[in-house]
Amino acid sequence: MPAAWLARLFGLPRANKKARDTRPMFLIVGLGNPGPEYELTPHNLGFLVVDRLASEHGIRVTRPEANALLGEGVIGGKPVVLAKPLSYMNLSGGPVRQLLERTGAGLGRLLVIYDELALPWADLRIRERGSAGGHHGVESIIGALNSNEFMRLRLGIHPGHRVEDGGAYVLRHFRPREKKELDELLGRAAEAVKLILSEGAAKAMTVYNRRAGGSTTEGQ
Repeated sequence: MPAAWLARLFGLPRANKKARDTRPMFLIVGLGNPGPEYELTPHNLGFLVVDRLASEHGIRVTRPEANALLGEGVIGGKPVVLAKPLSYMNLSGGPVRQLLERTGAGLGRLLVIYDELALPWADLRIRERGSAGGHHGVESIIGALNSNEFMRLRLGIHPGHRVEDGGAYVLRHFRPREKKELDELLGRAAEAVKLILSEGAAKAMTVYNRRAGGSTTEGQ
């Protein structure tokens, strides 16, 4: 005999579906390019951080929506949507704009994660707002949102020597040495995201935006 029918017959409370979390949602977007040929390249660090967050917090980033793959869960005590746009890097703005509209997250709860050729390999920098700094994916997002007032987590990819062709460099596959360091970088990035969500970007900046000598670099 169906449980719902029994509940009606005897006046028992009916089981409810799991209530949706009504707290303000954070939208965490990792930038990258879809397809296996791009998977382990510097330009896909945003995707890789989202994958790490999903793995650590039991979130499946598999739902197709707004030309992106999405997954919902809780990180740092905050409800989040993890997203990987499938539009290719330079057209990231369209999916991000649609996702902001659908989630209702708002610019103040948007965090974009991406690679940064202006920073040394494996460095992290957090910013609360600012220009694209030549990053075409971020340029696309700023253009689509008509605003640069959103948080960023930038992951350094500069190898420490002159890069002749930046476009080719960001799409090449990680070298063996870099692969060994990649896991640590992704782990630190995931911890930085959790701190941003739990204690705010300003607090996270004091922890992660530091030079080797210990001084902060909030403006970079």
